Amino acid sequence: MGAADNGLRIDKFLWFARLARTRTLARKIAEKGHVRCDGRRIDRAHAMVRIGDVLSVPLPGGVRVLRIESLPERRIAAAGVAQVYSTLEIASDGKR
Repeated sequence: MGAADNGLRIDKFLWFARLARTRTLARKIAEKGHVRCDGRRIDRAHAMVRIGDVLSVPLPGGVRVLRIESLPERRIAAAGVAQVYSTLEIASDGKR
């Protein structure tokens, strides 16, 4: 069974998809409880995400709402991000 069958830990997904610079930072983002997966609040790094899930992730510069298109097996190159998720919305926090 591959990652696509069972899902992927959210901290790994955030790191693999280049939404966090380090896996430690990805874990902290997930554990703060500000990430939502299909409307459910996530407060643990080991929560599973699957293809088709919609995430809202608070990042510097605003909240990004994205749909998971594939589950990478390792950290991808920046050019490959479009294959992993599609951005549905970016809500600015108003700061510059």
